[in-house]
Amino acid sequence: MIAFWKSLQKEAPAPIYLIYGKESYLIGETKNRMMIHFVEEESRDFNVSIYDMEETPIEVALSDAETLPFFGERKVIFIERPHFLTSEKSKSKVEHDLDTLLQYIQSPSPYASVVFLAQYEKLDERKKVTKLLKKQGVVYEASLLNADELTNWVNQSCAEAAFSIQPQAIELLLYRSNFQLQTVVNELAKLMLYAQDQQRITYDMVEDLTPRSLEQNVFELVECTVNGEVSKALRIYHDLRKMNEEPLKLLALLAGQFRLMYQVKALLQQGYGQPQIAKQIGVHPFRVKLAAGKVKDFPAERLQMIMTLLAEADLDMKRSTKPKDMILELLIVKFGTSS
Repeated sequence: MIAFWKSLQKEAPAPIYLIYGKESYLIGETKNRMMIHFVEEESRDFNVSIYDMEETPIEVALSDAETLPFFGERKVIFIERPHFLTSEKSKSKVEHDLDTLLQYIQSPSPYASVVFLAQYEKLDERKKVTKLLKKQGVVYEASLLNADELTNWVNQSCAEAAFSIQPQAIELLLYRSNFQLQTVVNELAKLMLYAQDQQRITYDMVEDLTPRSLEQNVFELVECTVNGEVSKALRIYHDLRKMNEEPLKLLALLAGQFRLMYQVKALLQQGYGQPQIAKQIGVHPFRVKLAAGKVKDFPAERLQMIMTLLAEADLDMKRSTKPKDMILELLIVKFGTSS
């Protein structure tokens, strides 16, 4: 993506672009860079237009593209939510003249760049308009980044800002951000601001400054129970209840975490490596790494007992008249005192 952004800065603007994929940050940043590089600042109010295809027919946007720029050399027309490029059914009642679009693609305006921003995982390659756009336009796929690509992104972003970052800090940052690029970008900016004096981001900074998701709070609760820290586990539980998280939902998340630990323990004993385990049970390798660290010296018999207690609590919540809060609190105490 960095190479594509550099090409926007160096090369003459093309008449048609197609940017598609599920990574919203990449699409949004590409849109911003196109506005900056293609249109002079003083004429952007006049020569940048955004059309939502759920609200406006495509021919209206194309008519704008064929109109001469006002106080500038070039216009940029952004086409958002072009559902007609996909096989998805739109709830919009707007009808689009796709014949006009096909004609425009073959003979585009020389003083406009029409940019299709299609935030969809897949386009319908069978459609004539999709085929022609891909053939005639400049195409970039803004697909979701995997863990390695996100790691490279963080390292490159830090290097460009003259920062260093610990590898363990990157792992935790990606985990806390749920491997979402937009969240990674936001949290990294906050960390850089905090660490601007030493120009170095550490694991402890990420631990202290980045928020946990619900699942990550539940994992910390599990960690406390495993370590016998009952009072801390109850404190986390009460904080979650203050956030209106339901006991039944929290019980399900607890069961999921302990089930993961049980699976990781069993597969480690069978000689599987962590990457193989992640692939085998379909979870992110970092979650496996965290679970493996907890179960290394954790007796399998105790895990089995905890799984039994979870199943009993689930039945109790669904069948008993006891307060669900009390059932879950007692369960947490049992976890912390079991041996």
